Amino acid sequence: MANTKNEKLFAEFPPVSTEKWEEVIAADLKGADYERKLVWRTGEGFNMRPYYRAENLEGIEFLASEAGQFPFVRGTRADNEWRIFQTVEVSDAAAANAEALKLLDSGVDALGFAIRKADLTAAELDTLLSGIYLPAVELTFSGEHPACTAELVLAKLEREAVPADGVHLRFEIDPLVRGLSSKGCFCSPDGAKCFARIVSLVRKAAVWKDVRIVTVNGRIFGNAGSTIVEELAFALSAGQEYLARLTDAGLTADEAARTIRFAFSVTSNYFMEIAKFRAARLLWANIVKGYEPACECSCKLCAHAETSRWNQSVYDPYVNMLRGTTEAMSAAIAGVDSLEVTPFNTAFATPDAFAKRIARNVELLLKHEAHFDQVVDPAGGSYYIENLTKSIAAEAWKRFLEIEEKGGYAAAYEAGFIREQVEASAAQKDKEIATRRRILLGANQFPNFTEVAAPEITMEAVERDVREGNLLNAYRGAMAFEQMRLGVDRSGKSPKAFMLTCGSLGMARARAQFSCNFFGCAGIRVIDNTFFKSLEEGVDAAVASGAEIVVVCASDDDYATVAPKIKELLAGRAILVVAGAPACMAELEAQGITNFIHVKSNVLETLKFYLKEMGI
Repeated sequence: MANTKNEKLFAEFPPVSTEKWEEVIAADLKGADYERKLVWRTGEGFNMRPYYRAENLEGIEFLASEAGQFPFVRGTRADNEWRIFQTVEVSDAAAANAEALKLLDSGVDALGFAIRKADLTAAELDTLLSGIYLPAVELTFSGEHPACTAELVLAKLEREAVPADGVHLRFEIDPLVRGLSSKGCFCSPDGAKCFARIVSLVRKAAVWKDVRIVTVNGRIFGNAGSTIVEELAFALSAGQEYLARLTDAGLTADEAARTIRFAFSVTSNYFMEIAKFRAARLLWANIVKGYEPACECSCKLCAHAETSRWNQSVYDPYVNMLRGTTEAMSAAIAGVDSLEVTPFNTAFATPDAFAKRIARNVELLLKHEAHFDQVVDPAGGSYYIENLTKSIAAEAWKRFLEIEEKGGYAAAYEAGFIREQVEASAAQKDKEIATRRRILLGANQFPNFTEVAAPEITMEAVERDVREGNLLNAYRGAMAFEQMRLGVDRSGKSPKAFMLTCGSLGMARARAQFSCNFFGCAGIRVIDNTFFKSLEEGVDAAVASGAEIVVVCASDDDYATVAPKIKELLAGRAILVVAGAPACMAELEAQGITNFIHVKSNVLETLKFYLKEMGI
């Protein structure tokens, strides 16, 4: 066998230039517009080419750095050992401690304690942390009063003389993002009181090496419907304002930067999310560098990721497991510091032991069977990912500068700019979901036809909670379809749509499959049929089925003759719908056939119309 160790693979094949590729593409397009057919206009505001080559890496400055080197695009460390994170709700300290210990025995090494008590005592904190070996576990504390919890935890560490390297602590203190977005104001008129308290906590925590007091909650933007670029830009803008306010209050640039942690959501936009975290490290490193820290390591971004709640659905909920898996893969490949997979039933129930086990097992599989932790920045060097990283960074930086021109994050938020941007992006996503330009499996496409909402799915779980004022509203993209479908399930009726397949068999079957998916999204029971040899046979079967809707499924060429005949035979005993948008549509409308469904339909509004026609 020849020794190929130092030989280039496929060297016997001549290189193909970009010009040659473009010539072949132009020929295959046969005159079609290249930009419209092959260039993807992302929702983030930039275009992506259909393919990338080595020459597309020219001019990307950050390619020269390795993992652990400024600007940390490839990672902040020389390994990919992220922490597996799960949240424990704390209303009873003893019960929460018991759950936490079980999680630690199940592979979790980062615990999030969500304090649901307004008056957590030192004794309850002792109970909560009993049996937990602090040096081995990262602990994050959140809740309505995180600063009070931080005071309590730091006092415990001081009282017990915990060594400098004996804890890994995170606190979700965030008056800028969480405070403004949920309350619309600071704890004091200009926030001075909030930031003075943060400075005090940072100084108290200085004894320990790994304590982060502030968490910039970028998840709020993503779960309210923002774009990836907006989530990144708004979070970095808030982070920059923390740096400015904390250094103005007396902290050094290093002290301020090292106390800030970022928490982001991770959507199903697989490659885009990988690039988002890489771009976040790049931009944050350069923002911190502008403050001239004494140590370059202060420029490292500490990133926690949580799989998206916006993507989750209450119908066909096990699909959420698949969503969480791909989202977790994005975060792991991107090199986050910690990751929480949201349990699949979070949208409609309090996650039980099974849901939590499946969630953490996603990460355990990625580590111990897929070995994602053994490769640093596996996306590095990819022509596509590197260009995607550059484009996201460039767009996010533009938004960041726009916010700076408005006076910084707080000023931009108080002026309504942040909310307006997020709501506009959410409205665009809603439109794309309604028209199926954006697919949510099981909600607006490929529903489970036989599924009926489980008793635990309430109307409250599928209705958007819209708060008045300058506040951000979290919601899920599937809610509009779910609310409509739940209304059908709870109506006491069982509306049916009958597929009357005729004419050309191939087109009849294709149109029937499309129509079944269309009506199934509203919980309308679909009655599919292979083929009817005569129109009379089809109409008789439709009437016998008791279906309120009859969908004629045929080819465009057949509709001019079969649709009027079916209308005549049906004689108003059901709503007649034509599957498609045939050239003879105007001709059919003139004959009283006015209902059509096709790929350009607004699925949501069309289904609402038919439900109203049926009295639901």
